[in-house]
Amino acid sequence: MAKIEIPTLFVHWEEFLGWLLDRTEGFPKRMRFTLSNRIDNRAIDIFERIVEARYNRNRVPLLTAVNRDLETLRLLLRLANQRRAIDNKSFSYACAQIDVAGRMVGGWLRQQQATQS
Repeated sequence: MAKIEIPTLFVHWEEFLGWLLDRTEGFPKRMRFTLSNRIDNRAIDIFERIVEARYNRNRVPLLTAVNRDLETLRLLLRLANQRRAIDNKSFSYACAQIDVAGRMVGGWLRQQQATQS
């Protein structure tokens, strides 16, 4: 039986997504249906696009969208940190994980662009 290889980016984002959903669950009620939902939805959208890119021949537009969504997620988390919905330690950890994912996406994107040239 052949072993199915799961991309590192997929595993990384799945683990981070679980951690992030645990944090946003604890947001104050006044932010739960606005900022928390936006963060959750953006992070899940990123996850879906990573899966879609894995099975799509034309990956460049999807990976470009993932990069844009990562930056948007970072800004939403900064806002959550400024509003004290997420503490500094959690914010720093989240930014570091988003940076790691961004580097992975960037490498994949460069590889896809080189292949198309």
